[in-house]
Amino acid sequence: MRPRPGKALILALFTVVLPACNQAGNPPNQTAAATTAAPELTLDSKASRQLREAIAQAPANGLRPELFLKGGEDGAALAQAAANYASALANGYADPVKLHDVYTVARTKVDVRQGLKQAIQDGKVGEWLASLTPQTDEYRALSQAHLHFLQLASQGQFQPVPDGKPIRPGASDPRVPAVAAALRAVGYLGAPQPQQPDTRNSATQAAPPHSTRYSPDLVAAVRKLQDEFGFKADGVIGGDTLDALNAGPAYRARQTAIAMERLRWEQRQPPQTRIDVNTAAAFLDYWRDGEHADHRDVVVGEPEKPTPQIEAPMVQLVANPIWRIPDSIVKDELADKGQAYFEANDMTFQNGRLVQLSGPKNSLGYVKFDLNDPQQIYLHDTPAKALFALPERHRSHGCVRIQDAIGFAQAIASEQGVADQFEQAMAGTDEKFVKLREGIPVRLLYHTAFWDGSRVQFRQDTYGWDDNVARALKLQPGPTRKIVTQPKSTDIGP
Repeated sequence: MRPRPGKALILALFTVVLPACNQAGNPPNQTAAATTAAPELTLDSKASRQLREAIAQAPANGLRPELFLKGGEDGAALAQAAANYASALANGYADPVKLHDVYTVARTKVDVRQGLKQAIQDGKVGEWLASLTPQTDEYRALSQAHLHFLQLASQGQFQPVPDGKPIRPGASDPRVPAVAAALRAVGYLGAPQPQQPDTRNSATQAAPPHSTRYSPDLVAAVRKLQDEFGFKADGVIGGDTLDALNAGPAYRARQTAIAMERLRWEQRQPPQTRIDVNTAAAFLDYWRDGEHADHRDVVVGEPEKPTPQIEAPMVQLVANPIWRIPDSIVKDELADKGQAYFEANDMTFQNGRLVQLSGPKNSLGYVKFDLNDPQQIYLHDTPAKALFALPERHRSHGCVRIQDAIGFAQAIASEQGVADQFEQAMAGTDEKFVKLREGIPVRLLYHTAFWDGSRVQFRQDTYGWDDNVARALKLQPGPTRKIVTQPKSTDIGP
């Protein structure tokens, strides 16, 4: 059973002031839950009490009770509030189609009215409402983490660490006590212990509570933070690491609330065989017959060219693909190039269209995975292999580059019974198409907080999409999103 939050916890996320995206303001009528009409019900005192108690548990799902109850509702108004809360749990509170320019991921659509009526009649309102949320380890882990960070935020002990030069392991810096306090406030470090005389080598001792030495115990805590945020775990405090530390527990509570809402949008029973790409974390998971079959890093759209949230079937493999260069790239990045550049990069005009021919310089690499998608998004290989070694992999024009794409394509071809055709196609030098016998659903999702099977991890809100969801859920603003300027690159690939 999930812990019941007290009033302080319920209010903590929404009263803690967070430091003040590239998305425009939300359109009107963006909530899905508010449109659910309640069934005609007669509520006795027991049913009314159960409904109020159930809605009071909304923080366990990252939701504010005030979204549904303003206070004093009874009868039909209380039944309507319960129907709205049930719909929020079953379908999500907000409508992602109205929050994003593109959102085609398959969603749940549950009519909760008759279920609510039956639950009230059976006296099992709480159990029924709990059954509407995703019944997964990930959702339960995010819920527990959310309540944990609400608890930490309610203690009001968090103070950001001042900016300055990077603090490296073993160094001394007057901000180290503030670092230790911030690590404790976010749960990465335990309470300070009284210092006892110790004859051990001083290099291995933990720093006293007010020491300015960046000691090994603090370095280990910072590395844990870095690992959970997908940063290079070098223990150096500065840049993104300092930003993540200074976001504090309230921001983590906000991220987990948003993550639960996104999970509520998704199908409760997704396809047993599918490819899921988390574009916030830049990795891919392949599920085959309900079992986790593969995990690999990917490169996805840069902040100014985000990879959209879509679902579409993979329908064919393309060996030795030709890249038909989009007009936007020709106009914005190749307009000043001359014939010498085109020849050096195997580019030529065909039927009035600039294309890059098959071969080692082709920006699609040696294999492309075609999706049946009107957005013209696809997965592909790349000659820029070094990008996969980077912790930050938002570097493409919107399509998804796959690590060891040829190996991944070979595995899919084998499973689909087309391995011979694919091998023959790859043996040549011309572009050839190998149709899959069964389309594989591909979901491009965006989760800045997620469960990796053992712990909750976080990622930066590279696209600024968390803010849209937070506004819909009436959460406090997050920290100002930094626009990361990538080093100038000659990589023009999709």
